[in-house]
Amino acid sequence: MFKSVKEFFKKMTSAAIIKVQILIIVLACSVCPMMAQNTAGDYTAGTNALSTVAEEIAKYVPIMVKLCYAIAGVVAIVGAISVYIAMNNEEQDVKKKIMMVVGACIFLIAAAQALPLFFGISA
Repeated sequence: MFKSVKEFFKKMTSAAIIKVQILIIVLACSVCPMMAQNTAGDYTAGTNALSTVAEEIAKYVPIMVKLCYAIAGVVAIVGAISVYIAMNNEEQDVKKKIMMVVGACIFLIAAAQALPLFFGISA
């Protein structure tokens, strides 16, 4: 294929060379801070940050559960109106609309029930 790096760069266009140079600079700059963050093997800063994030997420879970229930209610109301209009217009696939609305509501309710379990929080 390529016998040397010089031959590889000779075959590349100038735009590709610039992209490779930018990639090398970005990689070099992103690796240096990661190595400098933990030089002594002390991981307390990282574990403290992760536990803080876990506590903050746990505070939002009940709010998200209520939000899922509210969205399910709105979907049910809008879907019922859509099905009513479809029935009055004597459309062909009313059963499909009913199944889609019911399926969406069941999914939202199941997601609201599974959300606390996903984060390991007892409701």
